[in-house]
Amino acid sequence: MGGTDRAEERTRASGASALTRGRTRLDQPRAPRVRLLPEWDPEAFGRFSERIARFLGTGRFIVWMTLIIILWVAWNIFAPSDLRFDNYPFIFLTLALSLQASYAAPLILLAQNRQDDRDRVTHEQDRKQNERSIADTEYLTREIAALRMGLGEVATRDWIRSELQDLIKEMEERRSVFPPERAYGRDEGDR
Repeated sequence: MGGTDRAEERTRASGASALTRGRTRLDQPRAPRVRLLPEWDPEAFGRFSERIARFLGTGRFIVWMTLIIILWVAWNIFAPSDLRFDNYPFIFLTLALSLQASYAAPLILLAQNRQDDRDRVTHEQDRKQNERSIADTEYLTREIAALRMGLGEVATRDWIRSELQDLIKEMEERRSVFPPERAYGRDEGDR
């Protein structure tokens, strides 16, 4: 046995024991486990609860429930004694309505929680979109300001016209101070 202990120590030191220990591989899916409890899809149950909650919140449900209660009470009051199934204190009707309410309340709460989750996601998406819009608006504002500053340095037609008019006035003032000499008379002798 002493030889096998030394071999195990050598494999542990070299790291080879990781292969022999039977570790789970992360690149392969796990084998399905046996489950004792039944599985259900929480989304399917949530959709079912939302459908029930939507129906419980309609006028159609109120009308049907009212008709059933009226028929129940009328049958148990006016029917022959041997056909009545719930006599005057209507204990069975009370039990049925209590059972309906005890199931309706959690289903409605579940539907409200799912709606709150959807609203929270929508609110978060709207907030991110608003942040992007604000960032875009700030960027465009900076670009417009840069264009305005750049246009302040660009020569416009009116500015060039006014500069030319100033030059013409300056030339006319120089002409009046320094009259032009006759050019044709001076050039004749040079030829």
